[in-house]
Amino acid sequence: MPRTKNHIVGAFEMRFGEAPACVVRAPGRVNLIGEHTDYNDGFVLPIAIDRAVWIALRPRPERQVDVFSLDYETGLRFDLDQLEKAGDGWGEYVKGVAWALQDAGHALSGWEGVVAGDVPRGAGLSSSAALTLAVARAFAATGGLPWHPTEMARLGQRVENEWIGVRCGIMDQMIVAHGRPGAALLIDCRTLAAETAPLPEATAVAVLDTGTRRGLVDSAYNERRRQCEEAARFFGVRALRDVDSTTFEKKSDALNETTRRRARHVVTENARTLAAAEALRAGDALAFGVLMNTSHASLRDDFEVSSRALDAIAEIARKHPACYGARMTGAGFGGCGVALVQARQASAFAETVTEGYRARTALEPQVYLCRPSRGVQLLKSDHGQPVVKTKADG
Repeated sequence: MPRTKNHIVGAFEMRFGEAPACVVRAPGRVNLIGEHTDYNDGFVLPIAIDRAVWIALRPRPERQVDVFSLDYETGLRFDLDQLEKAGDGWGEYVKGVAWALQDAGHALSGWEGVVAGDVPRGAGLSSSAALTLAVARAFAATGGLPWHPTEMARLGQRVENEWIGVRCGIMDQMIVAHGRPGAALLIDCRTLAAETAPLPEATAVAVLDTGTRRGLVDSAYNERRRQCEEAARFFGVRALRDVDSTTFEKKSDALNETTRRRARHVVTENARTLAAAEALRAGDALAFGVLMNTSHASLRDDFEVSSRALDAIAEIARKHPACYGARMTGAGFGGCGVALVQARQASAFAETVTEGYRARTALEPQVYLCRPSRGVQLLKSDHGQPVVKTKADG
């Protein structure tokens, strides 16, 4: 069900008998273009979406964290001086954040709270990054820590890599930390520089959930990374981000065909992402849509990470007159597509795509109409100020 500030505040009051000291909101995200470029030091163009993870909380005097998840209907309590990994559930993200912050030298304080969200889990919309950054913001509030979004994004990535064991890039945490209303962010995954690219007026973003999930694709993902690293060594560069189209065409014939196609996707996808950011800044939705369609073809044919379901939903989406372009988004093999559409026809688009995809595949899709949203926020409760006014707030 949709979550709101009032909903999470009400749940906290029912559980703890009084209003929370503050509320944290951290959005999910969808990547408009720039896929499998992040771990190649390349460029990505995501938006933070208007679905989020919420935490209502208050400090507690002892060094313990006590948090209840409304979505999982389970609670978690742990001591900040005795952090131990125990399983792979949602609570490990909470403990992992405490571990990463303390390992980075931050002094933490205990808190208790309620967490809930409406970012679909397992759909490739970064519910885990939203939870991680929400928890980091909660610890910053109760501990009086300075809030530096890029530093916290790096710590969030470390939680995924070292505590959870997922070898992800930095994109998810960066857009959750830095999201801007009304705009995508062009993120350089090497330098972590981020530039806004406003969406054209009268457009909307549609997330196209195929109803399929990625499943066991870790080996395929790691294989793609190895192939990209092999290609970078062949070209004598740190990462494929450093190879331009001219150099690729001159030298790539010496690669084996599979590795050549993998590298071609990354090289051309980086160029497409930079061109897409320029198209957004120019308000050119038509040009942006063409780049989205070309990106999907490259992911399908050169990188081979699409699926029948993703191909079907993207194709159905493109046939609607309101659609500028559509592509798969995320790691691939299942999950979601994304489309840029005319805002005034967005609801009709969603209905047509849902019916067409259901008829073709016998699967049940979900279409989420999204607006670019602000990154993680510390909000006042309805009854007072935030627990601590940290240095980067204001």
